[in-house]
Formats: sequence, C-alpha cells, structure tokens
Amino acid sequence: MRHTLFRAALLAAAAAALPAPSVSARPVEGTGTAWTIVEGLTTEIGPRPTGSAAEARARDWGKAKLEALGFRNVRIEPFRTLAWQRGPEHARLTAPYDQPLAITALGYSVPTPATGLKAPLAYFPTLAALEAAPAGSLKGKVAFIDHAMLAAQDGSGYGPYGDVRRKGPGIASQKGAAGVVIRSAGTDEHRNPHTGITIFPQGVTPIPSGAVSNPDADLIARIAGRGKPMSIDMTLLGKPYPDAPSGNVIADLPGRDPSLPMILLACHLDSWDLGTGAIDDGAGCAIITAAALAAQKDGQPLRTIRVLWSGNEEMGLTGGGGDAYLKAHGAEPHAVAMESDFGADHVWALKTTFAPQNAPLVKKIEAALWPMGIVPHPGRAGGGEDVGPIIAANRLAVVDLAQDGTRYFDIHHTPDDTLDKIDPAQLQQNVDAWGTVLKVIANEPGPIATVAPAPEGGD
Repeated sequence: MRHTLFRAALLAAAAAALPAPSVSARPVEGTGTAWTIVEGLTTEIGPRPTGSAAEARARDWGKAKLEALGFRNVRIEPFRTLAWQRGPEHARLTAPYDQPLAITALGYSVPTPATGLKAPLAYFPTLAALEAAPAGSLKGKVAFIDHAMLAAQDGSGYGPYGDVRRKGPGIASQKGAAGVVIRSAGTDEHRNPHTGITIFPQGVTPIPSGAVSNPDADLIARIAGRGKPMSIDMTLLGKPYPDAPSGNVIADLPGRDPSLPMILLACHLDSWDLGTGAIDDGAGCAIITAAALAAQKDGQPLRTIRVLWSGNEEMGLTGGGGDAYLKAHGAEPHAVAMESDFGADHVWALKTTFAPQNAPLVKKIEAALWPMGIVPHPGRAGGGEDVGPIIAANRLAVVDLAQDGTRYFDIHHTPDDTLDKIDPAQLQQNVDAWGTVLKVIANEPGPIATVAPAPEGGD
C-alpha cells in the first residue's frame, strides 16, 4: 500500500512539473495581410452595429491599421444617420402547444410592450398570401409569413425571398396586424435566426417585427397544418436610434499621375450584432485593402487607388456611408468603382460595366483572370450599396468579382458570422483576383469613359 502511495506521489509531482497545456482554437489560422485584418477586426473589436461604441472603436482601429500598412491621407469622416438598437427579445408559442422559439428582432422594428405581445398567430405560407388577405383581417393578431429560400451560387434567391423581410412587416401593418414574425431569410438548418432591416413605407405604422430560425419556422408550419388555432407571446424591445453617430474610413495609395481619375474600392465596416461581422463584411475590408497593396508590389500604379471602409451599410435606408461619401467626394475624379460584400469564398465570375470605347480594357481584364479560372458572365456589374450612390451620380465604370455564395446565407446576419467560417485559402484567392484586376485598370493610361446609365428598371 505504501509503495502504491509513493508511486502516486511521484506521478503527481511529475505532472505538476509539466508546463500547463496551452489554450488553442481549431486550426483555421491563416497568413497574409487580408487574414491579419479580418482576424484583428473580429478579435479586437467584434460586432460593430451602426451608432455603437464598437463601431466608433472600429473606425479608430481601421485608421491605425491603414496607416501602419502604408496608406496615405488616412482619415475618418463622421456623419449622422438613422440607426436601430437591439433590446431584450424572446418568444414562445402558447397554443395549441407550448414551444419556445429562437427569435431575433428585425432592424427598424418598434418595441412590444415591456410585458410582451400576446396575440393569435395567423399563418401565411407566402408573401403573396399575406398580400391577398382582406384589409383589417389581422386586427389584434400577429402575422407569420413563411417562405423557403434555397442556396444558390450567385445568391439570387435573396432578392425575392428577402422581400418577405423587407416588405412583409409593412404589408402586415397595413392589414391591421399588431406584430409580425417571418421565417428567417437564410438557407441554413441551424437554430439561428437571421436579422436584417425591414422597411415601413411612409404613412405605414411600424409594428414589432421578428424572424425565427428555420427549424422554428418548420415547427410553426407543421402546427399550422394541423388546423388548430395558434397563439404567440413575444417580447422584442429593440427600437429605432435617430441621429446616430457613424463614419467612413478613407485611405489612398497615390498614383504616379494624380491628374488621372482614381479607382475606388469599398467594403463596409459596420456589422450586425449577433456575430462578429467576419464574412459581412470584415472579409470585404480585408480583401480590398490587401489587393490594393498587392497592386503596387511591382511598382507604383499610374492611378491613385482609394479604399473606403464605409459606415452604416447594414441600416442605411438613407444616410449610409455611400451617401456620405458621394456628398464629400462626388466632385473628385473617379474612373472605376468596385465593392466586396459577399463573404470570403472563392471568386468564380466576372461582370463589368464599361463604355463601349473601353472594350480593349475589358479584354485585358478578362485575359488576366482567365488563368485563375474566373470567366466573364453577361449582365451589368452593379457594385454595391457603398459605391452605388457615386456610380449612379457620376456614371462610373464598375467591376464585379462574383464570389461563390452557396453557403453565404447560411451565415449572413446570424450568430454564426464568425472568423472560423473563413477559409484562409479562399480569402487569399479573392485578394489575388482583386489584385490582378487592379494591376490592369490602375495602370490604364487612356481615358475610362463615362458609362451610359442602366435602362429603366435595370437589367
């Protein structure tokens, strides 16, 4: 017995002498400028809702980072805007079965009473079904709007299915609803609800509006199929935040010929609050910044390259970073605008909008991307929310590098928007593609002509 105790004491002493095990995450670490930016932004700042103290810290962080990377004329340009603040939120079905629901409020929802909104729940399988409901038929009720968004490489389902989130609450309010709940605009099967803004048209009374996770939406649909009356008890205390502080971070890599119109690259620095804003849109800021630096590795480009880390894209109904940029810089000469705001998975397609006389330049861009397996696709390039205002006002040329969006809406606007969802190799492929395009257009000596506006209604 004494021998056994002696051996145990020796083993314990040996174990105590060993170094403590290190705390480690799953092996997703990457290298390079883009990874360093998105890793630092998500680790040191995290979620960055418009108007929040975290968004302000992110602007300071971004300014310091861009200066350290060698950009010139780095500045923060503040502006005020309409935003929204999340409050406590929870919900459950109370009839015919008691079931908790994973719910999140939509941006620009107004709050329920502090004690919650208790009401019958009216099921609508589609937005069209809600639109067909008689006027006043939802008085005192909460509308539930179902839909079924499916994954697509180009993310095209987000337009029509996103209308449930954007338009559904306003339509429900017009029908007399006391509140609205939707199936999340996403393609995942996790119990994570997706947030995002909703839009109440002028003259329509805002109502409490939330989204439940896809599994919870499936549950509601199954119960509705049983034909039994449903009731809900939900508390959503988020509210609009008028005159919120936001701002843009802007930096330049001066070109050899400052008289030539510049190239504008944009992303958005703000994010929703549920995750850490990794794919939406920390990755975009990382991609454009690293690509701008890559474009000058073989020497100073002919044209100035400007990066815009925009504020208030997520809640920017009006007064977003793109509008603020146009107001401050619309008179400056710009030639081309590009934006990265669709995650970090690999680039697979190219779209361009150039004037006909710039066809030779487009051919150069296409030829540079062919070896990477990135091929031209038809249709006009559109840019994005952060460059849209200046593109429209100044009729700029546009280059879109389309990323694979198959899994983007699994993560977008959810608690899952975190760094581990970024594949470092695919992130670097984005940088390589952007850098390749920039080397071509930033060294184009000839005029890049004003582009005719899109036909009425778009493509």
